[in-house]
Amino acid sequence: MPDIKPESGLSGVSRHLDLGCGNRPRNPYGRDVLHGLDIAPGPGSLSTGATVVRANVALEPIPFSADTFDSVSAYDFLEHVPRVLPTADGQTLRFPFVELMNEIWRVLKPDGLLYASTPCYPHPAVFQDPTHVNPFTHATHEYFTRPNLIAQMYGFRGDFEVVRVVSSHPRHDYEPLRMGLREKLSQWNRRRKGPESHVVWEFRAMKSA
Repeated sequence: MPDIKPESGLSGVSRHLDLGCGNRPRNPYGRDVLHGLDIAPGPGSLSTGATVVRANVALEPIPFSADTFDSVSAYDFLEHVPRVLPTADGQTLRFPFVELMNEIWRVLKPDGLLYASTPCYPHPAVFQDPTHVNPFTHATHEYFTRPNLIAQMYGFRGDFEVVRVVSSHPRHDYEPLRMGLREKLSQWNRRRKGPESHVVWEFRAMKSA
């Protein structure tokens, strides 16, 4: 797949990439330019004003140049990315989730932000969907963030710093720009109704400018 470079003539414009966007790419940080990426983007994708690219990031790189995006998001997506797959010749293994985390880090600018919301163990939402193949716990982030970076043993080459890791409900419970008093009250009310099903990751890409 060709490497897609940032739009020319847009110096100083902020850019966001929403992974697994379906037909509604999201822009949680309110960037100037929105891109979406999905294996099968729906017909409504372009109605958001986003540029949507078809790609299977479980098997291939994110088709954008390094240091392209100010932020990347993944809503209910990372749990669908396999942890382990055999290579084509069947002689060894590859780690698609680790490879994707490498790619997210690569396409982020220095200090760029990753925002991800994913079902988290022990909530049943982790396993009840048969397409969930990548279960998360509240410590999974330690494989990709300072000071541990445990996934380096599996080929992780990125470097993320935790901004926050929080438990959440999946619908509008936590957004980077939506945590005013009204949203906090709404969050409190939802928490009264039952256990939080998701974990939110917000990471900063650490790299030289």
